[in-house]
Amino acid sequence: MNELWTYLEANWTQIRGWTLTTLWLAAVPVMAGLVLALPCGWLAHRYRWAHGPFVSAMSIVYTVPSLVMFLVLPELLGTKILDPVNVVAALTLYTFALLVRTVADGLASVPAHTLATAAAMGHTARQQLLSVQLPLAVPVIGAGVRVAAVSNASLVSVASVVGTSQLGQLFIAGNNVGSLAPIILGLVFFVTIALAFDLIIVIITRLLTPWHKAVAS
Repeated sequence: MNELWTYLEANWTQIRGWTLTTLWLAAVPVMAGLVLALPCGWLAHRYRWAHGPFVSAMSIVYTVPSLVMFLVLPELLGTKILDPVNVVAALTLYTFALLVRTVADGLASVPAHTLATAAAMGHTARQQLLSVQLPLAVPVIGAGVRVAAVSNASLVSVASVVGTSQLGQLFIAGNNVGSLAPIILGLVFFVTIALAFDLIIVIITRLLTPWHKAVAS
């Protein structure tokens, strides 16, 4: 324990910088991926013939190893291998690939009679989507976002292998000096970030679905 505190105190400035970098590298792709997945998930839900092929293609993207993605994207984007934009782009792709199906499934989970009631009240297709389908799909979509956020928090660490400066460097440092202290600190920080992301998304999901609390009570 003393070794952990000693290492943390000696390297606090650098670790604090790595923590901030890790936070935005993990958070930005979740938001960007969700924004991209919402319209594409709606298309996959709206046009059922496209659902299977589109979801299958996204599943293939999600199975590409993250290290391969970090190495290939610089060639495709014309960026330097150490550029953080490669990490953001890769994790955005993973988030998008995961959430497209989640959004489609969330929209499909809305009961047909609920949509029929909305239509009978004069709601247009667009109004049904924005005021009925999306709000009712929030719990399903929120669950997918939680998975994506926690996954991103862990995948960021892999980028340290290609030299991206973030908390994953603690694992490299521990391996280089033969010490468990930085490795344990890295694990603690990444688990804490993942849990924080998960808690924030749970809170946002509950705020967006106040009727769930009312029904439960």
